[in-house]
Amino acid sequence: GKSIILGSINAALGAKTSPDFIRTGAEYGLAELMFDIGDKKTLDKIKELGVLDIEDGELLISRKITPTRSQIKVNGQNFTAAQTQKLARYLIDMHGQHDNQILMDDSAHINVVDEYCLDDISTLKEMMKNDYQHYVECKNELSEMDKDNDERQREISFLEYEVNEITAAGLKKGEDEELEAQFKKLNNRQKIMNELSGADMLLNSGEDNISDMLGMAVKALVNAAEYDESLKNPLEMLQDVESLIMDVSHDISTYIDDSDYDDAALNDIQYRLDTVNELKNKYGGTIFTSLKQKEKKLDEYYNYDEILKKRQEAYENAYKKALQTAEMLSVARKKAADRLTTEFIESLKNLNFLDVRFRIDFEKSNNITSNGYDLVRFMISTNPGQDLRPLSKIASGGELSRIMLAIKTVMAGDDSKTLIFDEIDAGISGRTAQMVSNQLARLSRHHQIICITHLPQIASMADAHYTIEKTVHDNKTYSQISRVDKEDSIYELARMLSGSEVTASVLANARELKKTSEAFKDNMMM
Repeated sequence: GKSIILGSINAALGAKTSPDFIRTGAEYGLAELMFDIGDKKTLDKIKELGVLDIEDGELLISRKITPTRSQIKVNGQNFTAAQTQKLARYLIDMHGQHDNQILMDDSAHINVVDEYCLDDISTLKEMMKNDYQHYVECKNELSEMDKDNDERQREISFLEYEVNEITAAGLKKGEDEELEAQFKKLNNRQKIMNELSGADMLLNSGEDNISDMLGMAVKALVNAAEYDESLKNPLEMLQDVESLIMDVSHDISTYIDDSDYDDAALNDIQYRLDTVNELKNKYGGTIFTSLKQKEKKLDEYYNYDEILKKRQEAYENAYKKALQTAEMLSVARKKAADRLTTEFIESLKNLNFLDVRFRIDFEKSNNITSNGYDLVRFMISTNPGQDLRPLSKIASGGELSRIMLAIKTVMAGDDSKTLIFDEIDAGISGRTAQMVSNQLARLSRHHQIICITHLPQIASMADAHYTIEKTVHDNKTYSQISRVDKEDSIYELARMLSGSEVTASVLANARELKKTSEAFKDNMMM
């Protein structure tokens, strides 16, 4: 049952979803999260992201998912998934069961450092991204010039031929559309004349034509108007209609009289249209754009040495600029890494790493990327006499869980966001489990902690307990989350302790465990 709850939280925060999110037979799926934000610093950051109506500190994120579309609203405003994910950074941090494995990937360690100091380096990271993009563009433009003399001459000859072919055609902008219209008119001349002749018969030249009937109607109204002046208005309107019909009839007659069929003209238009279409098929529909591109390329070849020098200079300047930004970014990261190291070691000691040493190593890569040139690796020693070695090489499953919790503790800082831990207790027990429980209690002084656990030491530390259960009604599965009162929570702790039969002694043990946890929290508040 917990998976659907965590999945719903992720969905509301903009994560990718699958059709399984929608219950079978339902029209849509809906996930909603309500946050009560009292921290002014967080409120200001949320406002900067475009949330308008949040003066009272309440923030409602809802996501409606149908088989064809998805819609996210934040306090009634439409938000994209990307915008919502940025917003979530200030609201919530989720640790999944498989997140520990991220620590086993050395290349991911730089992301931990960057997240720790993101507010300090966000401007530098944006600069690095832009400088790197410019550097790549300059590099690609320079690479285009990397041709020997024979290859350049072949391309010059080919481009000159193409430019001459397009130029010799003497095309004009819009000529193809004009030719199409003329061809359509001449090629359908007989159809046009047949239709116009029919119209002329109805309007003017045929028996019982409209013009004659209108003339009689006008005459009748003229006679009637002599006896009733109120008929002058409809008379004028009818006279206007008669005038319009006469104008239309005249235009049609003139068109018929002036229309001469010319086979030669049609053939000329057909030939010219074929020439234009052939060029369009060869060089694309935007012939003039293609011509400009080819002329520009020719100009580059004609002035090869001069342009090569300019591009070489542009490339070198772009590289220097990107390198300078990478150096500034590296310096900022190293300063942050020193602070992170100190805080991280302290956090590890609170998690039963009694003799721990930790260091963040930086190595300069030979290549610059959009993230600079730093290669970052976490080095750790968790036992006396053991040399510092890469974290990815020595950490056990239980150690990884504690190390990840230590990282989350440091990362949380003084922000007010909610922290969700899905089985952060993997691979730990006994004394270590108790210290993890204590660390979670410390975190809860400044953060809302939601923890999914199977360890009684951790569960006993919680201020509120919930059970998640699956039930089946009418062949449909439902997941329900229920608040557990104090006495029932003691029973649940006892069940976690015993694993099977809950005896009086196990219940007493559970009460003692809960009492010890409450005493730790009371002492922590003093």
